[in-house]
Amino acid sequence: MVFPTFAAWAATYGKTYNGDEIVVRETVFNENMAAYMAHNADESQTYTMGPNQFSDLKLEEFQALNLFGYKKPATNLPNLGVHEHVGEELTSSIDWRSTGAVTPVKDQGQCGSCWAFSTVGGLEGAWEVATGELTSMSEQQLMDCSTANNGCGGGNMESAFAYQQTVNVATETSYPYQGVQGTCQTTGFTTAVQKGGVTGYMSVGTTAAALKSALQLGPVSVAIEADQRSFQGYKSGVLTAGSCGSSLDHGVTLVGYDSSDDYFIVKNSWGASWGNNGFVYLSAKGNTCGILSDASYPTVSSAVQV
Repeated sequence: MVFPTFAAWAATYGKTYNGDEIVVRETVFNENMAAYMAHNADESQTYTMGPNQFSDLKLEEFQALNLFGYKKPATNLPNLGVHEHVGEELTSSIDWRSTGAVTPVKDQGQCGSCWAFSTVGGLEGAWEVATGELTSMSEQQLMDCSTANNGCGGGNMESAFAYQQTVNVATETSYPYQGVQGTCQTTGFTTAVQKGGVTGYMSVGTTAAALKSALQLGPVSVAIEADQRSFQGYKSGVLTAGSCGSSLDHGVTLVGYDSSDDYFIVKNSWGASWGNNGFVYLSAKGNTCGILSDASYPTVSSAVQV
């Protein structure tokens, strides 16, 4: 992998700096590139690192960004049950991108709204599986209206699914993402899922088999820890349990797995220029990045299809 110069990288990402800051940022960028090159030269590594929009930041600066908005519910919410693997045969691999159940990668920006993107990713997938129609749905509606959550201040997917049970779910285009919490709009948007279309949500058991079993039905909303160096510079390959922690801070959407190399396929919400075209692969061996700790998916009824 050939890394760009700082000037070329800054031009690619539209970065501008004031005064002496450019010297500081170029120094940090060059240090990161040197570390990434050393990492990639180590043949024992299971993943590669490379430049992205976070490459001019020290690790502690990356960790201070408002990117990690998952907040565990204060109390256990009333789910419809726990999805476990009960011995059924699992497919060797599944990738909901290839069947048209995954919208293009989105970008939450500098806002701790990952929980909303994870929720919407789960519902977009469930609704496509139920109806055959893939519709990009509104994160901003959750930001503005899901009062159990806190907009850019964070939230969780279970509370958001519970909210979606009670309303008409808006399309992305008619209630677009703003990156800040605003006033809740209850009319004037196009409905993607009519009220009653979301019937609840299932939690998923805390084993890799349970998660793979749930993925037979559609994409799954999961929480992970994403504030480590491996995420700041991730480019390709499979992250293992040793490369990230398990203190949950980020909501993402699980869209598949591959059993030949035993990894989960995860859709992030940091734009398509991050990672593997916006995706990251996490090892299915062990609780990698906490991926087994809090997973859920919405249940839907297409009988109320718009």
